[in-house]
Amino acid sequence: MLDGEHLRVIQNFVRGLPEAIPVDTVERAERFLAEQAANLRPDQLDTLAKRCALLINPDGTFSDADRARQRGFSWCGQRADGMSVGKLVASPELRANLDAWLARFAAPGMCNPDDETPCIRGEPDQEVASTDRRSHTQRQHDALNALVRSQLGNPKLGVHNGLPVTVIVSTTLKELTAGTGQAVTAGGTVLPIRDLIRMARHAYHYLAVFDEHHSRPLYLGRTRRVASPDQRVVLYAKDRGCTHPGCDAPGYWCEVHHLDDWATGGHTNADKLTLACKPHHNLTENGWKTTRLANGRTAWIPPPRLDRGQPRTNDYHHPERFFNDDSPPGGP
Repeated sequence: MLDGEHLRVIQNFVRGLPEAIPVDTVERAERFLAEQAANLRPDQLDTLAKRCALLINPDGTFSDADRARQRGFSWCGQRADGMSVGKLVASPELRANLDAWLARFAAPGMCNPDDETPCIRGEPDQEVASTDRRSHTQRQHDALNALVRSQLGNPKLGVHNGLPVTVIVSTTLKELTAGTGQAVTAGGTVLPIRDLIRMARHAYHYLAVFDEHHSRPLYLGRTRRVASPDQRVVLYAKDRGCTHPGCDAPGYWCEVHHLDDWATGGHTNADKLTLACKPHHNLTENGWKTTRLANGRTAWIPPPRLDRGQPRTNDYHHPERFFNDDSPPGGP
């Protein structure tokens, strides 16, 4: 039986072949590798797969379409220490662009977060550059961070779901005041409070602080159908992501859903709205119903023909519930 490592080797083999290779050739090679995997370690199978790839494509010819098909960027899961590992397969164009940016902004003394006033324009002071103890890879990381940070909130980028393209964070008044603990972004990233405070020096972010949000116009009743930016910020903070059971889509990827159907009199009030990714939002057109439970969580009720006693709520975005199930509804 194949395990996950064997499957990854075969998947990478198939993805690495040129698009022009006949389908039957790819299928035969895939079957051959699957048969061999029963008696080979993953590293041995990987060696065999590379030899097969050379036999199938001996000239190593790849088209522009082949290269474009393999481009991509993805995050691995956030580690316990808060750090994240990403995987980037860059096109020649992206690499050329990054090389040019990093040559300037990853130089010693540039974009150093440890400096009281990081240098992002002009030339760094010679003493600052000479005392820069960051590694080459650390400087490249900081240069990329400076690039992205400089664009957040730029009005030329338009809006995303009615809000400027920027970081949206939720926390509690207690943690923010103490300067300790963790906040959560609308993308699902756990962010130490000390990092949040440091980030605030560079740019404006939307921040939802529980126990102090009543001064903003969140309850709009029937005055409008589309949720206001204020309400979306509150939903990012309260729900954090899609509320359908088992869904891991973060808030940035979600739409605002009326718990009570707008067409039948539902109100656009913050306590009558929830987050749902587009595929699960569409379920409401196929018999699914949503309701707010007494504890503040959103329950998804399937139509009778699909009801098998499955979970009604989603705890994926709220791991703290497993440690403190008495936490206030919607609390970070």
